[in-house]
Amino acid sequence: MVNIDNIDRKILDCLQKNGDLTQREIAELVGLSQNACWRRIKQLQESGILIGSRALIDASRLGMDLTVFVAIKTRFHSGDWSKQFRDHVALIPEVEAFYRIGGEWDYLLKVVTRGMSGYDSVYERLISGFELESVTGHFSMETIFQDRPLDVTE
Repeated sequence: MVNIDNIDRKILDCLQKNGDLTQREIAELVGLSQNACWRRIKQLQESGILIGSRALIDASRLGMDLTVFVAIKTRFHSGDWSKQFRDHVALIPEVEAFYRIGGEWDYLLKVVTRGMSGYDSVYERLISGFELESVTGHFSMETIFQDRPLDVTE
């Protein structure tokens, strides 16, 4: 864990809420000079807390109107199998998020695609070449919120 102070937390809060802010605007919002703000942002990047920035896209406006949370159970847990499976899943661009989880299931994927035929294609690529014990999809009917900023105030 990296120790940060309240100014760093304010900078992170600003960047999470609006990644388009200039360093000057952030500096004004947190009460620093532009140079001091730049140094702090650089330190947050170097420490690995800030890991980049990107635009958020409304996938549904691009025709990617189906979100499926895919739970996977496997009988294989060796390091080699896990690496091969991770590499395999990483090649499927519709997989937006990929987690190894505890409990009844081993992996959880978030798939964003174009309708049921798009998901069927993802499913076929997912299981191709891998013996998986169980694969089940949970289809999202509505996104209530996502990409929510983390509460970094404390």
